[in-house]
Amino acid sequence: MSLGVTEITLILIVILLLFGGKRVPELARAFGKASYEFKKAKEIVKKETEDIKKEIRAAEEKPEEYKPEDV
Repeated sequence: MSLGVTEITLILIVILLLFGGKRVPELARAFGKASYEFKKAKEIVKKETEDIKKEIRAAEEKPEEYKPEDV
């Protein structure tokens, strides 16, 4: 489902009416920062998940030699 030009225009007009012209740039800036932080956190979780998977594979391959780093 994609939004057409009419729908996007209507949404922008409603936002402008609700928040006013001075608040829209502030809201856009806050949304941009939140989006950046979310992407950054997602990458951190993804990296940690991959690290845990690697540790699990190492433990399965050589259980007698494997020693967790945090123990």
